[in-house]
Amino acid sequence: MARTEDLSFGYLLNDVTLLFRKHFDRRAVKFGLTRVQWRATKMLYHREGLRQTELAESLEMEPIAVGRVIDRLQAAGFVERRADPRDRRAWRLYVTERARVVIGDMELIARDLRKDATIGIEYDELAHALAVINRIKENLQALDAAENPPDARD
Repeated sequence: MARTEDLSFGYLLNDVTLLFRKHFDRRAVKFGLTRVQWRATKMLYHREGLRQTELAESLEMEPIAVGRVIDRLQAAGFVERRADPRDRRAWRLYVTERARVVIGDMELIARDLRKDATIGIEYDELAHALAVINRIKENLQALDAAENPPDARD
């Protein structure tokens, strides 16, 4: 009897992710943004004023790694840090006018890449596949939660 655990899909998911990254980076190079920088910029565009730790959480990245991304974005003129009026030790993150100008172009790159990647795939097929992949993600997140239960003292 066939079982779902006998179907290997991890490498396929990884290959698709790597190919997406490669093609996105190639298309977006003219804007001087990597895919990770684009994700951070897009998140800040929609949620300006986040703290670096909040951005890291939203991006599911380590705060130190996000700090390096923000440093590069700030040096390139896409993001600025502003003092938090309620906590002088903290900074809030905002996109600059330069970032606002490229947001629409970057969205078009992402949309065109999704269009190219889904040639010959019907909407319902993709919606079903994404629902299944999301359930796999939720199952893996539940494993994380089971392995790292919140501290009872919290």
